[in-house]
Order: sequence, then C-alpha cells, then structure tokens
Amino acid sequence: MTSRAARYVPTVLAIVMAIVVLVPLSMMFTVSLNPDEAQIQITLGTVRAFIPHVVSLENYQQVLADPHQPFLRYLLNTVIVVVGIVGIGLIVNASAAFALAWGQGAYRKLFIGVVIAVYVIPGESLVLPLLLMMSRVGWIDSYQVQIVPFIANSFAIFLFYQFFTAMPRELMEAAKIDGAGLLQIFFRIALPLSMPVVSTLAILGFLDAWNSYLWPLMVTRGPEYRPLSVAMATYFTSQQAFWGNVMAFAVLMTLPVLVVYLIFQRWFVASVMSSGVKG
Repeated sequence: MTSRAARYVPTVLAIVMAIVVLVPLSMMFTVSLNPDEAQIQITLGTVRAFIPHVVSLENYQQVLADPHQPFLRYLLNTVIVVVGIVGIGLIVNASAAFALAWGQGAYRKLFIGVVIAVYVIPGESLVLPLLLMMSRVGWIDSYQVQIVPFIANSFAIFLFYQFFTAMPRELMEAAKIDGAGLLQIFFRIALPLSMPVVSTLAILGFLDAWNSYLWPLMVTRGPEYRPLSVAMATYFTSQQAFWGNVMAFAVLMTLPVLVVYLIFQRWFVASVMSSGVKG
C-alpha cells in the first residue's frame, strides 16, 4: 500500500506546483480584461476576481496608448538588449568554450578553473565596481551598458565546454583530414550539433535578460533606454495601483516569454533529456 501511494506523490506534487503557477497567472489575465476598476478593488484576492462581469480590451488600449509610459518604446528597448546579450553571447561563449575544449594551449585547465571561480562569485558583489567602470567610459543610460557586461557568461562557457569535450574525437580528426580548419569545424560541425545547449542557454539567457531589474534600474535614467522590467515598477507607482492597467501591462510583458519558450521547447527538452541520460 505504501509503495502504491508513493507512486502518486510525483503526480500530486506536479498538480500542486501547477496550481501555484497557474492561479496567479489566471488572475492576472482575468483582471486585465476587466475594465471596472471599482469591481477589481472589491474582488481582488477572492474567487470572484476570476470571473469578470465585463470582458474588454480597454486596459490594454490604455497601456499601449499612454504617452507618459510608452510601452512600445520599453518593449523595443528590451528586445534590443535581449537580442544583444543572447545573440552575441551565444557566439562569444561557444567560441571560448570550443577554444578551451579543442584548442592548443598549456593553460586551458587554468582558464577553466577561472571560469568556474567566476561563476560562483555573487553577481551583486560586482555591481558597484562595474557601475563605476561604466560611468568612467560614459556608457550610463545607453544600450551598451545593458548589453556588453553580460555577453561573456561563465555558466554558458562551462556548459558549451562540457558538450564540446564529449564530442567524438574521430569526428574532429575526419574534418581535419578533409582540410577543415578549427573555424570551419566550429561553425559547420560543433555549433550545429550543440543546438540543445544553444536552445537551453537561449531560453535561460532570454529569461535572465528579460527579467533583469537591478542593473537596468541603476544605469538607465528615462524611457529612452529603460526596459520593461524597470518600466513595470514605475508604471505601477505612477498609476496609483490601477490594477486593470497594471495586470494588462504584466500580461503584455509575459507573452513574449511564452512565445520564446514554445519556439525553443523541442531543443530545450532534448537538452534536459540528454543531461538526464548522461547523469
């Protein structure tokens, strides 16, 4: 009886986790469709909040049309920053990992140790020195101050390194016999084969950059370069807690995350499965 009950434990835990995640998301979505702010104030936090009396897109229209909080400008800023960090970062980190895995050099193990050491250092401890450096070069309130410091990622380098070192050496030798150099091997063989790692890091990097708050808050001064994460907080305070608008803003900020996950889901699951098999 005990073993039979134990088989249901993962299912029960999965259901509980699904409820914990889906209930706030459902409330966020239903409240965003309710144009009656008075009703929202009364029903917020109760079961009645999940059943709006009137369904309307008025809150979304107000968010998109607000001249004081330009949502589309914030969205463009966020896309530029995310694409810069993820796109450039994947190439840079994969190249560094490939060089450490297959390049010639006496200090490769030392560099791997440095990469691991950097990974365990809390990022918050580097914020103030990094802020002083960015201020000295005049990058405050710009796109590059939000992109450049986060292109190199020790976790991404280590993950790529683990994948490249597990590649069959015969495959590399065959490519060299055919006359391919390391650069050709990297772009034509290693990088395409590492798509599960690329997709995993793309999703994780996207989520990290999309939801980044502390650093953009410190280095941006206005809507010209401010991302959605910081704009969300300023929008909440400036609107005097108009919950319908705030929830509409949150839904619009959440949708791109779901789209990106759906696009990369196949490779992400493949990466998780392969990690489980190797483990």
